[in-house]
Amino acid sequence: MLEDKNPQLTPISAYGEFGLIKHLTENFSFENSSTETAVGDDAAIINPEGKKVVVSTDVLAEGVHFNLGYVPLKHLGYKAVVVNLSDIAAMNATPTQILVSLAVSNRFPVEALEEIYSGIALACKHYKVDLVGGDTTSSTSGLVMSITAIGLEDEENIVKRNGAKVNDLLVLTGDLGGAYLGLQILEREHSVFLANPNMQPEMDGYDYILERQLKPEARTDIKNILKELDVKPTSMIDVSDGLSSEILHLSDQSKVGFRLYEEKIPMDSLTISTAEELNLNPVMCALSGGEDYELLFTISPNDFDKIKNHPDFTVIGHAVDLEQGNYLVARGSGELIALNAQGWDAFLNK
Repeated sequence: MLEDKNPQLTPISAYGEFGLIKHLTENFSFENSSTETAVGDDAAIINPEGKKVVVSTDVLAEGVHFNLGYVPLKHLGYKAVVVNLSDIAAMNATPTQILVSLAVSNRFPVEALEEIYSGIALACKHYKVDLVGGDTTSSTSGLVMSITAIGLEDEENIVKRNGAKVNDLLVLTGDLGGAYLGLQILEREHSVFLANPNMQPEMDGYDYILERQLKPEARTDIKNILKELDVKPTSMIDVSDGLSSEILHLSDQSKVGFRLYEEKIPMDSLTISTAEELNLNPVMCALSGGEDYELLFTISPNDFDKIKNHPDFTVIGHAVDLEQGNYLVARGSGELIALNAQGWDAFLNK
């Protein structure tokens, strides 16, 4: 018997709001003892167990933050969680719970939402966080997702943006620019497809940067690495909007300036070669691209020896007096180039 290639899809109205939430969340299990009451009651109950509660939320809107022409729904669900957990990691805290709210138009069947929630479930399992609530409603303009992440941490471990001091070292995890270049490849191939649907997308060889865009990871591992090295950052932020913007945020909150050294910015070889292929400056992709979700932090110069040989960390600059401003020190010439907030801005990048 031939398999039906066009199975009947289920309209959301078949479940109703509360039935839909129950259907989408019934297979989620719990990892954290701090989760007392979750989905199914009027509100979740979280027992902070003597720790500080850290909370962050993000909205992802179709056509602004993602394009369903090339973003798989499962990847979207996973990434939506990661975006929020990255903010918790940037506070040097441990993520424990999330709440998920969706606004969907009637062009999405239940099966599409199941795909999104399968990605959310994968992220919850990977990062050991619990889904404890949320909401669904209708939308007249596509898909909108809002996720709130909750973390718990002992007060003495939490790191804010405002603790950097003059002469502190500026340190970055991982590498930058890959997510932005992955987006450029996806946009290029999508444009080719729209012009000629018979053309096959050319994605071979771009695996690393495509994964950086479609399935990024939150650096929740850094907290334990720093603890093992006996290093507590003086300030920290995640790189979601581009390196330049994040440095300016640290500068604003800590009341110091920064010197960033161009030759120290870590970039993958595929990021560099793809940028050159697309006639883009790879350094600008790192400075302004965003969505890398690495962590940028400052440490005391006394801690340099503890981190200098660790493969996850690169010292890319240092803090100076606020009056000296924020500048990129150009490779070779040493020319000072003012850092500008040219990264992602949802109100400018439409």
